Amino acid sequence: MSSERLIYLPLGGAGEIGMNAYVYGYGAPDRERLIVVDLGVTFPDMDGSPGVDLIFPDIAWLEARKDRIEGIFITHAHEDHVGAIGHIWERLGAPVYARVFTANIARRKMAEAGQPESAVETVQAWPETVKAGPFTVGFLPVSHSIPESAGLVIDSPDGRLVHTGDFKIDHTPVVGDPFDEALWASVAKDGIKALVCDSTNVFSPHAGRSEAGLAEPLEALMREASGMVVATTFASNIARLKTLAIAGRNAGRSVCLLGRAMRRMTEAAIETGLLNGFPPTISPEDAQSVPRENLLLLVTGSQGERRAASAQLSQGKYLGLRLKEGDTFLFSSKTIPGNEKSVIRIMNNLSEMGVDVIDDAGGKYHVSGHANRPDLEKMHDIMRPQMLIPMHGEHRHLREHVKIAEAKGMTGVVAVNGMMINLSGNAPKVEEYVETGRTYLDGAVQVGALDGIVRDRIRMALNGHVVVTLIMDEEDEPLGDPWCEVMGLAEVGRGNAPLVDVLEADLAQFLARAKDRTLMDDERLEKELKKIVRQTAQNEIGKKPEVTVVVSRLS
Repeated sequence: MSSERLIYLPLGGAGEIGMNAYVYGYGAPDRERLIVVDLGVTFPDMDGSPGVDLIFPDIAWLEARKDRIEGIFITHAHEDHVGAIGHIWERLGAPVYARVFTANIARRKMAEAGQPESAVETVQAWPETVKAGPFTVGFLPVSHSIPESAGLVIDSPDGRLVHTGDFKIDHTPVVGDPFDEALWASVAKDGIKALVCDSTNVFSPHAGRSEAGLAEPLEALMREASGMVVATTFASNIARLKTLAIAGRNAGRSVCLLGRAMRRMTEAAIETGLLNGFPPTISPEDAQSVPRENLLLLVTGSQGERRAASAQLSQGKYLGLRLKEGDTFLFSSKTIPGNEKSVIRIMNNLSEMGVDVIDDAGGKYHVSGHANRPDLEKMHDIMRPQMLIPMHGEHRHLREHVKIAEAKGMTGVVAVNGMMINLSGNAPKVEEYVETGRTYLDGAVQVGALDGIVRDRIRMALNGHVVVTLIMDEEDEPLGDPWCEVMGLAEVGRGNAPLVDVLEADLAQFLARAKDRTLMDDERLEKELKKIVRQTAQNEIGKKPEVTVVVSRLS
């Protein structure tokens, strides 16, 4: 039996949608040479991660083995695949490989984070390859909702693997690579050991539609609209932006881009030669003088982001532009699960202004960037792998994808974050479990999910906060009564007295009868004061707040 093994280890993106980070390794156990595929982010929400800016995968396992990493390969430029590169790269230090457009975005992210842009190397599409230790890796063009997406052909001493990345089967994607069935089949002709495959739309029963099919309905919408039309989509969906812009131009509308991310993505696409034939755009200042019926705004914020252009417009005006009754607002996008509340809030704000809101409930103005079930099955048929490893999906997606594979005679395994899979045999085998988690970008610093910072923030949000200050004299006696500061709590309790007064009275009463051993011991004193505050608050307002006790002793 060989002493070397071929492993696959997801650190993010398996068992969830977002925060993608996958590891492949080959070599003796615990001495494998490694490659990393994607370093993405997921986005916080007020329920589970209040105040957090971004969420990354926990790369502690990788960082401890940084001397064994041969390279980091980025499949495409979506945030959930490249968004963490600038924040995490310094801890890994390996060269980064990507196709032209993705490399452009990756370099921008590295520069923003003060990291060297030179660490990012541009690689041309298959058949060009990169030698990375025991691996040879090539970027296989595929269609998706952002230009120059790629699957990865990963050749190892133990066989060929194909990592699909995010993909759809689209022969007319407007911008970017059409799906080339013959090319993918040629990669698989001598056999594929494992297909590590996108699972996002495994529950969608109908074949995916092409981006090109949106042109006519969008143009008709813009011709029929009486006022200004505002459309939002993912800033990275360059093809959709082009489809929308051309539809607006053909309907006699001037086009204005609003939102930093949208301008940045279109600039990158133009710089790299991917975006041709995009209609001329006008500035927000010039847009103010264009008749409403002749104006199309393309804006950021399709997922309800609070600071994006969509949210700003729904709350009044943005860069001098204001929506009015009779205008039309189009969501040419799918709402990512978890963002529904934010999106609906914007829709209701717009409705109160008299704006007609059109979403994608009927699928008329949006097509997904991911393969639906029939297209996944087609990919299986093209590649005919020995084993199938679903990724990029929640647990239910991965499990359903394995069922489809097994029904066709393939061997599959549900591999979630932290589950190391040995691919060396004839069937995938769970080798071990690695501790995984999340890292939060909280302001300017990175904190671990288990550090307690976000947990404490949630507790304060749910329960309020009381600060108790007490001064002790040289004889270890209270110098006056303690005083309280209350935040996030009702001011008056059940007894119709101010809560602060009741708290201070109960604390003073306790101190008057406290024994010397308690008064001389800061730890014991703090524990007792916290207990009294929480009991009194529970009795008065039905809440047990977080409590901070500050004891100052005069020396």
